[in-house]
Order: sequence, then structure tokens, then C-alpha cells
Amino acid sequence: MPLTQERGLLSKLSSKFSKFKSESIKIPTLEEKSGFLKAQRLAYDCVTTIEKEMKPGWTEKQTAKRMDEYLRDHGVKVFLHRPFAWFGEHARFDGYKRFTQFHPGKKQLIEEESFILDVSPVVDGYIGDIGYSSSLIKNSELDKGMEYLLHLREEIPKYFSSAMTSSEIWWKIDSEAKKSGFDNVHALYPFAVLGHRVYKVNLPNISFPLLPISFASWFSLQGSYEFLSHKVLPELLTPDHEGNKVGLWAIEPHLGKGKTGFKFEEILVVEENKAYWLDDDVPHVRKYKMTKESK
Repeated sequence: MPLTQERGLLSKLSSKFSKFKSESIKIPTLEEKSGFLKAQRLAYDCVTTIEKEMKPGWTEKQTAKRMDEYLRDHGVKVFLHRPFAWFGEHARFDGYKRFTQFHPGKKQLIEEESFILDVSPVVDGYIGDIGYSSSLIKNSELDKGMEYLLHLREEIPKYFSSAMTSSEIWWKIDSEAKKSGFDNVHALYPFAVLGHRVYKVNLPNISFPLLPISFASWFSLQGSYEFLSHKVLPELLTPDHEGNKVGLWAIEPHLGKGKTGFKFEEILVVEENKAYWLDDDVPHVRKYKMTKESK
């Protein structure tokens, strides 16, 4: 089935089942927030450490392998999905005809290109799914894109604390991004997800190596089980999601402009009439503040 038809089918399923009850629809405890914070910070430590190692000529596969090695060296045995690395135009997902094209490939990094690193370690049962955009040298398109995304980061908690439905939030972000001259890249994701719920998982701490590239390896074996057992569609923030917003969400707006794709992904805490980021001391926010202060 062509990718466009698959997306259409997934959209219909999402609309039909998004109101299903989910165990993840609850206000997190302080202990849970602490656990997710630890996992998220390890994930950011991973990508910012590997970023310092990267050099022109590195391949996406090589970079993904290094992230996997880093996390395993730090005790991680369970992942929601395998590490991703997208370089240059690959981070825009233009013209993709099958889902396997999203996986890291043989593309080599060019010094002036931007890149996206995305990892999702599970630490003590807590999912730390993050996305991080950067470049080896200054990239003006990336800087403009991240400036917009960080403005959006300030708006997203307001959207979630309002009476807007999840679907309305998805379309609001899509509309505003396009008005500002950006392409919506997360619209090309499976289910066109803007984000997904995170929750504590109870899985055997068994290590699986990176699998050969296939649709099945988009998520780890553990991750696939978790989403299926939680009734997948209430967990995904799609254009048609109408379910309850309360809970913990890994929000991942992914936009593009020119030859560049950029995103962030981090955990948003949503309570009744209140929403806030789990952590404001994240690399993209620190970098943005430093940039503004230097101007």
C-alpha cells in the first residue's frame, strides 16, 4: 500500500478510537515526574555528548550506533524506539514512499548541514523520548527555525491549558507554522503525530541489539508491546485526536524550511486547566538564551 494511502487509513482509525480510555490519562505524582526527568536528562546528555564527537563524513547509521552505545554504557537496556539521526534534507522527509525511509541511512554529514538526533531510553521504567536539532557550524536556516520553535514552545502549554481539543491544537500549530513560512514535517510521520503519551512501563530489562531496518524496528520490541497494550491511538496526538489531554506527553513539533528540517521533543505535563514543561533546563532553551544574550 502506498504511504499516502496508509496515512489516510491511519487518520481514520485515529479519529474513531482516540476517545478510548487510557491508563495514561492521569496527573503524575512527584515520584513519576522525578523518574521521567531523570530519563529525559540522560537522553539529552546522550545527544549533546555525541554531538561533540560528530565530524563531517559521519553517516546517520554511525551516529545512531554511537547514541545506542552511549546509552547502553550508561545502563540502558530498554528503548521505546531505536536511535535516529537525520542529516540535512533527510530531516525534511520529502518524497518518502514507505515508512522504512525514516530510518538512519548511509547519508554522510556535510559540515554546513543541520541535523536531528532523537533517542528514547527507558530508565527504571520511565521513558525519556527527546529530539534535538543542531549543526557543526552556524546554520542560519536552523537558527531561524529554532527561534520559531522556541516561540512555539512558549505557546504550547497555553494551548494545552485552554479549552482547545488535541485536534484543535494540532491544526493551530500547523496553520501558524505555515503562515510563518515553515513546512509541517511532523504531518509526514506515521499517524501525523505531534506527540505521544509517555508513562511508566513494566518490562523485562532485557537488552536487544539494533534490528535490521524494517517497519517492525521503528519501535523496539518492548515499545511495540507497550503501545499495543495501552491501546495505541489514545496515546498519539494526531490531527483527529479528541480524547482527554491530561497526562504526560512527549511533544515533538517538527518543521522545515529550505533544505533544513528541525524539531525539539520533550515532556509536557498536562493537568486539569494547567500545563507546563517537565524541565526548562534543556539544551535548546539554554542555547537560545545564550544566543539572545549575545545579541
